[in-house]
Amino acid sequence: MTFVRPTFRHPDAPKNALGYTKKFYEGALSTLCAGCGHDSVSGAIIQSCFEMAVEPHRVAKLSGIGCSSKTPTYFLANSHGFNSVHGRMPSVATGAYLANRDLMYIGVSGDGDSASIGMGQFVHAIRRNLNITYIIMNNGCYGLTKGQDSATADVGSINKSGAANMYNAIDMVGLALELGASFIARSFSGDKEQLIPLIKAAMSHPGFALIDVVSPCVTFNNNVGSTKSYDYTREHIEATAALDFVPIMEEITTEYNEGDSVAVQLHDGSTIYLNKLAKDFNPRDRHSAVNKLYEAKASGEILTGLIYIDPDGRDLHSILHTSTTPLNALEKAVLCPGSMVLDGINAGLR
Repeated sequence: MTFVRPTFRHPDAPKNALGYTKKFYEGALSTLCAGCGHDSVSGAIIQSCFEMAVEPHRVAKLSGIGCSSKTPTYFLANSHGFNSVHGRMPSVATGAYLANRDLMYIGVSGDGDSASIGMGQFVHAIRRNLNITYIIMNNGCYGLTKGQDSATADVGSINKSGAANMYNAIDMVGLALELGASFIARSFSGDKEQLIPLIKAAMSHPGFALIDVVSPCVTFNNNVGSTKSYDYTREHIEATAALDFVPIMEEITTEYNEGDSVAVQLHDGSTIYLNKLAKDFNPRDRHSAVNKLYEAKASGEILTGLIYIDPDGRDLHSILHTSTTPLNALEKAVLCPGSMVLDGINAGLR
C-alpha cells in the first residue's frame, strides 16, 4: 500500500488568478479513516485558498494533537506549518503572529485539543483577538484513544459502546460569544456550500475567527444515539442564512428584496453576503446571536452559518500598537538604537 498522492492532473484543470491549479494547494494523501469528516474540512480549506488565489507561502498552518491536528499535512503542502503539543497551538500561533504579522494563520484543532487540555489557551487567544482562522473539527469524541466522550459531547448522547454521556456539553460557539470573539460561525463537514464561504470570510477577517465544524467520526461516533453523527446532524441543522463570499476584486452584482438579505463588509473590503435570514436574527448583534443560539439548543437543533461578526474589531497588533513592519524583519539599528535613545527615554520618565 502506498500513501503517495498521484502527481497526474488533467492538463486542462482550471487555474486561479495566480495561474495555479488546485493541485498546488493540496498536501499528502490522508491516512484518516475513510469517510472521516475531517477530510472534507481539509478539502474545503484547499478549495477556499484556491478560489481566493492565496499564495501558499503566505500561509502558516498550526495544530495541536488529535485526528484533527493531523490534517494540516493533507492541505497546503507549500505553506509553513507547525504541529505543537496537545492544547498548546494558540500560544505557538500567538508567538508566530507577533513575530510576523504578514502571514495568514490557520489554526486547526479538535474538541479535545481546545475544549479540554487546551481550554485555557483557547480562551486567551480570543481575549487577545489573535488574527487567526481557528477551525475546530468537532466530533464529540477522542478518536485517537478509541472514542471516549469529549467535553463537547451532548448530555445523554450515546457513544459506540452504548453508554450515555452524563455531563453537559461545552458549547464552543456560546463560549466564544461570551468571551467577545469578533467572528463566530458553525458549519457541518458535509455542507461545503456553506463551509467554503465561511472559511473564505474567516480568512479575510481581522481578528479571531472561529469556525466550529461538526465533523462526525465514522469509526467511534457515527452510531444511532450520537448527536455528532451524520444522520443526526443532517436531520437537525438550522442555518442562520444561505451565504456566499464576494472577494473585493470582483464586482458585486445581485438583486434581492428589501428585508430578505444583508451584506456584511469585512475589514479588507470583501463582503460576505447572506440571504433569507432567520426571523429576528442579525449577525452583527451579539444579543441576537446569543438568543438564536439558545433557541436552537432548546429545540434540539444545530445552528449553523455565520452567527456573529464584528467588522470593526481590533486585532492583537492594533491593541499593542506594534510596528507595521513584521518584528522578524526589523534590523538591528531599529531594535538597538543606541544609548542616546535610551537616555532620552529615561529622561522623559524623571
